[in-house]
Amino acid sequence: MREWKAVDDILDFAIENEQNAVDFYRELAKKSSTPEVGKLFEEYAKEEMVHKANIEAVKAGQNLTPVSTKVLDLKLGDYLVAVEPTADMDYQSALILAMKREKAAFRLYTALAAKLEDEGLRDLFLRLAQEEAKHKLHFEIEYDEHILTEN
Repeated sequence: MREWKAVDDILDFAIENEQNAVDFYRELAKKSSTPEVGKLFEEYAKEEMVHKANIEAVKAGQNLTPVSTKVLDLKLGDYLVAVEPTADMDYQSALILAMKREKAAFRLYTALAAKLEDEGLRDLFLRLAQEEAKHKLHFEIEYDEHILTEN
């Protein structure tokens, strides 16, 4: 993991990471084969924008309330082969890609939280990790309902 010299460096990294997620979901939305799928990915882009705004708020000195519940993990993404984004990506591949991305974000934020001594920042990253876990769960449920039931 990268080494940071100041808390602002960590926060800037997290802000950049969330912006990358916004861009990722917007790109998937544009490539979607149906308006419904596009709308789903646009909604996730908006949620990632909220994450980014939360980090920016903490950087500006605001406190966020910590999360108190853990999110269920169906672990479907753990058993699927990673895919690369393509212009003609189908819904199944897009869901797999999204699950893998959310799992990576969860792990990143959990690792960052473990390295921080500041309780407020640790709570921020644990909160972000749980939000990413929620996203992954949503994609897993979507996969279960629309892909596994069709096969």
